[in-house]
Amino acid sequence: MKAILLAAIGLALASCAGVSGPKGNDTGGIIPWSPENERQALWLADNNCRAYSKYARISSINRNYGDYIGYVCLFERPRRRF
Repeated sequence: MKAILLAAIGLALASCAGVSGPKGNDTGGIIPWSPENERQALWLADNNCRAYSKYARISSINRNYGDYIGYVCLFERPRRRF
């Protein structure tokens, strides 16, 4: 009985773990903050956005462990021709 109870509690806690790596789609995403991830944030975001023929722009950085670096995926602006 104790083993079942411990397994249930462990499963409940594991579901609260949060994002373990970069997550994103065609509109943007999040990267868990760490000093190393902050140095690579634009590269990580750009790799995701490039799959949708877009480019990445970092939209927010919360410098605390457990927080995230947010980014958006944007289409390139058309160049003006005069």
